[in-house]
Amino acid sequence: MPHLLHLDSSARRSSFSRELSARYAAGWTGTRTYRDLAADPVPVIGEAWTRICDALLAAKITDPAHYADVVETPDQRKAWAIVEPLLAELLEADVVLIGAPMYNFSIPAALKAWIDQVTFPKMVLRNKKFVIAGARGGTYAPGTPKAAFDHHERYLRDFIAGHYGVDDVRFVHAELTNALVDPQLAKRDGERKASLDAALEAI
Repeated sequence: MPHLLHLDSSARRSSFSRELSARYAAGWTGTRTYRDLAADPVPVIGEAWTRICDALLAAKITDPAHYADVVETPDQRKAWAIVEPLLAELLEADVVLIGAPMYNFSIPAALKAWIDQVTFPKMVLRNKKFVIAGARGGTYAPGTPKAAFDHHERYLRDFIAGHYGVDDVRFVHAELTNALVDPQLAKRDGERKASLDAALEAI
C-alpha cells in the first residue's frame, strides 16, 4: 500500500498551505505519516551532526541502512536519535507532501531545519514523488515583477531534484494571499480568490 509523508510548516494554525496540503491528504488512499514542523519543531543541526556527515563521506557510505555504522560518540548518538526517525519517515514514503508557505522570499525556518536534518551524503530518492502545497503573499509567477525574488519554489526544486535526484516534483501555489490584509493589495482580492480556487482544484 502506498505511503504518504505529510509535512506542514506554516506558523499559522489555519493557513492556505495547510488547507491545500489537507485537501491532497484527504484524497490519499494509502497509509500516512503526519508531522507538523511548526507545532513540533525539529532541532537545528549541531556539530555532532556534521561529524556524522564527515565520517560518512570519509567512509564513502551512501546507503542509509549503514549510516548508523559511523555513529560513535555520545554527542553523535544524541544527534542520530533525532535524525533516525525523520530519515525513516522519508525513506518509507512513496509521496512526500509538504505544506510550505513563502516566508521572506524563501521557506519557513521550521522546514529548513527538517531539510538540514535529513540531508546526508547524497541519497537517490528518484522513485519518490514530492508535492509542494505553497502559499505566497504576493505573486512570483514567471513574468511578474517579483519573479526573480522567488527563492521558495526555486530552492525546493533545486534541492529535491539536485540533491535527491527526484524527477517528479510538483508545485501548487495559492498566490496573493496578503490581499486579505494588505490595503495595497486589496484591489487584487479577486485574483487571490481565483488563485486559491485554481490551487484547490489542482491539488
